[in-house]
Amino acid sequence: MKKKNIVVLSGAGISAESGIPTFRDANGLWEGHDVMEVASIEGWRRNPSLVQEFYNLRRRAASLAQANLAHLALAKLESKYNVVVITQNVDLLHEQAGSSRVIHLHGRLDQAKSSIDDRLVYPIVGDEIKMGDLCQKGSQLRPNIVWFGEAVPSIEEAVVFVSEADILLIVGTSLQVYPAAGLKEFAPNHCKTFLIDKRIPNNKFLHNITFFEEAATVAVPKLVKELLD
Repeated sequence: MKKKNIVVLSGAGISAESGIPTFRDANGLWEGHDVMEVASIEGWRRNPSLVQEFYNLRRRAASLAQANLAHLALAKLESKYNVVVITQNVDLLHEQAGSSRVIHLHGRLDQAKSSIDDRLVYPIVGDEIKMGDLCQKGSQLRPNIVWFGEAVPSIEEAVVFVSEADILLIVGTSLQVYPAAGLKEFAPNHCKTFLIDKRIPNNKFLHNITFFEEAATVAVPKLVKELLD
């Protein structure tokens, strides 16, 4: 019998339970910085050194984090389903837990890219990018992160997977940041959708969804057990 397709759409809430803080919980501030100072293309143009150091600190913090029970449970779904994880997170906790197909909508902390050619992407050796580290075309390397004000290159690929989903699991996201927040609208009519978050957003567009207003580490293992049984 053909395996059903499960698509997981994950956000900052799942990583927060591994100790990675979120902008949402800090009222849009991080280490005293407004989000637009350190996570926008304008912020990079204004003060690249500040943005570089901000991501170097995030990279070190993420390297110490461990996949939690929610990440581990989601990886188990691959024993019975075709699973694609579409994450807004830039850490590698899904991969650490064993998920084999992960699309990073907003980029990856472990990669650098050219600041003039998005096609030039490099693994980061160590845990930092230094000012003066250059790509092969001679431009400054920057984090391979999709910032506010930039296009999301993987969104079309994500839409295709969601449009073929039999089950959609939305975990740890407020569904406030577009275009990721609009992905659920591409799910087919027969798709069963579950939303797991400690704070379910008050959104009139959330219909035909089963809600779990709990921590991901509590609700995801329970739901995964049901889906595997």
